[in-house]
Amino acid sequence: MTNPIRVLTVDDHPLMREGIRAIVQNEPDMITIAEASTGEEAIQLFRQLRPDVTLMDLRLPGSNGIDALIAIRSEFPEARVVMLTTFEGDAEVRRAMEAGARGYALKNMPRKTIVDLIRKVHTGKTVVPPEIAASLAEHLGAETLSRREIDVLERVAGGNRNIDIANQLFISEETVKGHVKHIMEKLGAKDRTEAVAIGIRRGIIHLD
Repeated sequence: MTNPIRVLTVDDHPLMREGIRAIVQNEPDMITIAEASTGEEAIQLFRQLRPDVTLMDLRLPGSNGIDALIAIRSEFPEARVVMLTTFEGDAEVRRAMEAGARGYALKNMPRKTIVDLIRKVHTGKTVVPPEIAASLAEHLGAETLSRREIDVLERVAGGNRNIDIANQLFISEETVKGHVKHIMEKLGAKDRTEAVAIGIRRGIIHLD
């Protein structure tokens, strides 16, 4: 092809970048034009090179993949970015799609699935694999946690008592209790431990 699909890969793991490069370089209609290991590098390289498709790891050091996606699309609204992850949590998928991701790929997908996804996104399609679409559908219409509720749930996951959370967030202990109650109601959890487990599974919070 005279105009191969120009791909930018963003991942902080060298082996992952090498693997994607090998997959892309093996296809006659696409080429890897650059690689980045951080969100900041991705933004700079996108400005310089204007790739056709960007494969962006969801979890990156410093600025995460969704932050980098938002920054890129604020400058280049037509940017075609595919989020890469090992995780199927619906909350992260939803955030990425709301931020303008054109596709979502699990890192354990077969080579053919990934290259087909790149081609489809390049033509302007939005591609969500069936297993991720099913996860999204399962929680369709469910209430999302507010930013403050996520802050509280993260601290619950860290083993903090209500009084500790209140001091950390500069709110009253009664307010914390109210947030915890709403969190459990929204997640359908019977107690704090289950709320944390659901939050982690769905990608609402992370244990780093």
